[in-house]
Amino acid sequence: MATLTYVYADSTAVLGPLATLPEPHAYDFCAEHVERFTAPRGWEIVRLAIPEPVTTLDRDDVYALADALHQAEKRDADTVDRLSPRRTRERLGGDDAPPPAKPGLHLVPDEH
Repeated sequence: MATLTYVYADSTAVLGPLATLPEPHAYDFCAEHVERFTAPRGWEIVRLAIPEPVTTLDRDDVYALADALHQAEKRDADTVDRLSPRRTRERLGGDDAPPPAKPGLHLVPDEH
């Protein structure tokens, strides 16, 4: 939900929006830890505005995401087939061989 960074020279801890790029000295916090965070004695805490978390996706959004991932995977597989002669169907067992198994995206019923 938020990212914590320290400004050691100013004895300041900064809690702000979730970082979009990895930072070696930044720490990502969930909502519970954002609320409970305290800084070391003598340090100041700067709390920047943190946007509300995105609501859960509806079923249409999940299907659209799954379709986009499937299309990207298909494009990647086509590129591999074209550019890597060692990954031909013959090497995998001929034209009747099934494609290699790949992990997929699955919908999980709400009761889980």
